[in-house]
Amino acid sequence: MTTQTLSADAAPRRRSPQAEDSGQVRVWDPLVRVFHWSLVAAFATAFVVEDDLLGVHVWAGYLILALIALRLVWGVAGSRHARFTDFVQGPRQVLAYLRQSLRLQAPRHLGHNPLGGVMVVALLVLVGVTGVSGMALYGAQELSGPLAGLMSTAPPAVGEALEETHEVLANLTLVFIVAHVAGVLFSSFAHRENLIGSMFTGRKRRS
Repeated sequence: MTTQTLSADAAPRRRSPQAEDSGQVRVWDPLVRVFHWSLVAAFATAFVVEDDLLGVHVWAGYLILALIALRLVWGVAGSRHARFTDFVQGPRQVLAYLRQSLRLQAPRHLGHNPLGGVMVVALLVLVGVTGVSGMALYGAQELSGPLAGLMSTAPPAVGEALEETHEVLANLTLVFIVAHVAGVLFSSFAHRENLIGSMFTGRKRRS
């Protein structure tokens, strides 16, 4: 009996998964992560192929618009840190956070910080408007797509204006994407955490 007791006490105890992950917390749910990387892939595809592979470009645009629509719904009905109410703040809070960031004194946020929230909204708007302008252009020049009926009678000047607008919006979106990546890298450095990795795993340091 004594030997059995000693053996049981001497056996190493397995740590529970909760204990192993006690220093981290799940922040980004699967839908947010799939949306993020799918949008990255779809925009990159559409931007790179342009008109050389028009069919691929168009379907990438459709995917982008579908993803934006899904994200808008999830921004209202999704998990805590996916909701717009969690990270969309007013100009005063955003400017205050910007000043703190420039002094490397900005507080850490578990979800999006105020500047990140502005960037999320800006990118959703820019990517969405770029997609809609592309769909209108496709209808005007190719007489195809959901807006073909509306755009089929448009004069050539409208198609030319839409083409210019679509290109400008796509390039402006790319500028904002670069700024977004720079902000992520800056925050990762300032708070000593891998924010890009967290968008893959969904987890961030608890504090």
